[in-house]
Amino acid sequence: MQYWNLWLCGNIGFMLFNSLHFLLFFPVVLGLFWLLPRSLYWVVLLGASYYFYMAWRPAYIVLIVVSTAVDYTVSRLMMGYGIDDRRRKYLLAISLVANLGLLFMFKYFNFFNDSLRQLFIYFDWRYPIADIDVFLPVGISFYTFQTLSYTIDVYRGKLVAEKHLGIFALYVAFWPQLVAGPIERAGTLLPQLRSWVGFDYERVRAGLLKMGWGFFKKLVVADRLSLYVNAIYNYPQNFDSGPILLATFLFSFQIYCDFSGYSDIAIGAAKVLGYDLMENFERPYASQSITEFWRRWHISLSTWFRDYLYIPLGGSRVVKWRWYVNVAIVFLVSGLWHGARWTFFVWGGLHTVYILGELIGKDFCQRWQINGVGMPAWLVKWLRMGVTFSLVTIAWLFFRANSFDDAMIIVRHLFVNFDNVGVFSRTTPVQLSLSLGLIAFLLGHEAYVESDLRQRSGWFASDFVRWGYYLMLMLGLMWLGVFVNREFIYFRF
Repeated sequence: MQYWNLWLCGNIGFMLFNSLHFLLFFPVVLGLFWLLPRSLYWVVLLGASYYFYMAWRPAYIVLIVVSTAVDYTVSRLMMGYGIDDRRRKYLLAISLVANLGLLFMFKYFNFFNDSLRQLFIYFDWRYPIADIDVFLPVGISFYTFQTLSYTIDVYRGKLVAEKHLGIFALYVAFWPQLVAGPIERAGTLLPQLRSWVGFDYERVRAGLLKMGWGFFKKLVVADRLSLYVNAIYNYPQNFDSGPILLATFLFSFQIYCDFSGYSDIAIGAAKVLGYDLMENFERPYASQSITEFWRRWHISLSTWFRDYLYIPLGGSRVVKWRWYVNVAIVFLVSGLWHGARWTFFVWGGLHTVYILGELIGKDFCQRWQINGVGMPAWLVKWLRMGVTFSLVTIAWLFFRANSFDDAMIIVRHLFVNFDNVGVFSRTTPVQLSLSLGLIAFLLGHEAYVESDLRQRSGWFASDFVRWGYYLMLMLGLMWLGVFVNREFIYFRF
């Protein structure tokens, strides 16, 4: 409960969803959106979106404005040329250079510059280029991909360029999903943003419930798990295999609840305003293969890479070796998209190995007509889920490590002295039991929501049961939540 008081008394800086700043911001935006003249709705939303971003670092709003101006101008000019006109390619190149250039300078220049410096040092050569002293703009990977998808779709003739500059600017900067997605497509979001949506009780109720569940996943599950995970991963040299294995297992659920919690809050907030964003997660840890995992995890990003990188490279419509290369390119680029560190590259490389292993194994089974081993279907299902989860969790080790050196320490310590006592060295059995219980509750809740049990059972339709359930979640949020101004993990990307 002391965390609750700390949260209410402070935390008024950067606009985190889990902050007092947002608690004040959201109702003000709703009031202005519903009460001011309808013709001003986009002004309210655009102003709120820019304020939302500027609450972090005001000067960096210039990057969003530049990206908006370039892609609006380029797309409008494209409409003046035929679909096969070469000048459309030049205009697309301007958009790609401008957007990816900004992304490279702010996110990747120092990474590649330092890597090149280390190479020069290895050969005892002088390297004169210094790093750039800049902060990584929050959410730059997300809004860059969102505006690029718009320009590419206009270039391909799938979209007609948006004439209203204000509406297009709102599409680029729409505050619920500005800094961590979902990465929306213009063909879905732009038509919605062209109109005002008035107050609708059912939409508002559904949106608030979605937000509430997102807050529960973030504050109660993810941030509580982070207490143990951070204690281990920030000092990996002090721990052996037991604590590290447990921390890695817990991180799998921390990152899921942290990121999907953000997505739920974003989707819910947009729904309260009257707009629909795409679902970004569909129970990814219920996947029975790595391929299925990527159809369920961070869906807006995986489909972006499919449509704008994998398919243009030729996808699976090429010779087999080239198909495998295309898969490798997508996952290695996806790794670096998450961050300018070699650990993310290794994370992407591991998923490349997993996917290629599945493709080659499937081809082998089909060639030799291997269809199964005679086990019951339910057992095969659970074994596949267990193997998939284990592989994903191993890869998360590199994702979470603070550096490549830390990752190597962790890997070495995985094979040193499985110390059961050490598991509790950074927590108590009660806290650990609570964390594991919360994970079990999360998995059970999501399985119930996705199953047809919800539709077939009438007990949840009872107001008494339903509101009792809502009250339980609210009390859990208040008493078990960790209110210490913890940012969302994906804000770093």
